[in-house]
Amino acid sequence: MAERPAIVYFGNDWAAENRTSSHHVARWLASRYRVIYVECPGLRAPKGTGRDLRKLLAKLRLSLSAPRPTPEGLLVKTLFQIPFHRFGLVRALNRFLIRLSLGRMLRRLGITAPITWFVVPHLAGVVGTLGERLSVYYCIDDYASLPDVDPVAVRAMDEELTRRAGMVFVASQTLLEAKRSLNPESHLSPHGVDYDHFVRAQDPALAVPGDAAGLAHPVVGFFGLIERWIDLGMIDWLAEQRPGWTFLLIGRLAVPEVEAPHRPNIVYLGRRPYDTLPAYGKAFDAALIPYHLTPQVLHANPIKLREYLAMGKPIVSVSTPEIDRFAAHVRIGRSREEMLAHLDAAVTGGLPPEARRAQTELASTMTWDANLRRVLERVEARLAAARP
Repeated sequence: MAERPAIVYFGNDWAAENRTSSHHVARWLASRYRVIYVECPGLRAPKGTGRDLRKLLAKLRLSLSAPRPTPEGLLVKTLFQIPFHRFGLVRALNRFLIRLSLGRMLRRLGITAPITWFVVPHLAGVVGTLGERLSVYYCIDDYASLPDVDPVAVRAMDEELTRRAGMVFVASQTLLEAKRSLNPESHLSPHGVDYDHFVRAQDPALAVPGDAAGLAHPVVGFFGLIERWIDLGMIDWLAEQRPGWTFLLIGRLAVPEVEAPHRPNIVYLGRRPYDTLPAYGKAFDAALIPYHLTPQVLHANPIKLREYLAMGKPIVSVSTPEIDRFAAHVRIGRSREEMLAHLDAAVTGGLPPEARRAQTELASTMTWDANLRRVLERVEARLAAARP
């Protein structure tokens, strides 16, 4: 049997505050391939905040270091780029620096003919420059619709990478048609779920953390990055209508403090370790997906929906194309009033045992392992077809 190639995997920060699909996919691949995880700068230009400047300096320091091993079995290499992608000259300079540093790294590691795997859109210029046998674009978002990015520049980079990649996988059905118009080798690959981790929320022996154990019930919970795609105005309105409930938000507050609603029954716990999320989820009487209906959200396939399903919690969500596919298991609201009525029903009636079993069984079929095996079958078939 031929030796499997190495994968040079281009993702976001390995130590990012949120565990995204980029991390889950890379960890799964690392159990089967030799994976060099290349940390790429974000799409948005830094704002000059203390947090952004600290990240920029840390990236500069790490970019000068050798790839570092992780407990998950991959090597992590940090790329330093000039983070102003809207300028053509900057993009050209970045491409030159990337090719130079990656070529040197692969030579030192003795890697030839790798697979290149992109989870970020702004490195299309790398495709075909590393002697790779196959390039994969694993597109998980409508990147041009993300907050604070240059939409014209990002759309151009996304389309260029789509055209140049050997294979494209997208996380949602709504992204598939546009990608296929640019590259016929585009396929659907919905997100998975870390099922064994999140089903622990149903374990009677699992203790709720102390900072959530004493909250007034019912608790309406959410975990994830609290960015502009979260409808904080709706959360404020819901909390006003039900002052006796607790609205528990777990995750970094990524919007200015003045834009976040503050009421006695809205609790911001901030970021909590990924390992503890099932324990916090156990405190939820209902799990909430309160998105603004932005273009990014309308193309999204939220991982947290699958995580909530595995936890066996009543779920109340806004309507999006991907969430609507789960209407048999999710209470879907198309207005604030509908969201409130669904929450009333969820916290009053809870989740009947048969509904919880159905949710749990559904989540168990959508693991990262199950989804990525299908992806890998396509990738390996393509590699086999290309062998002389």
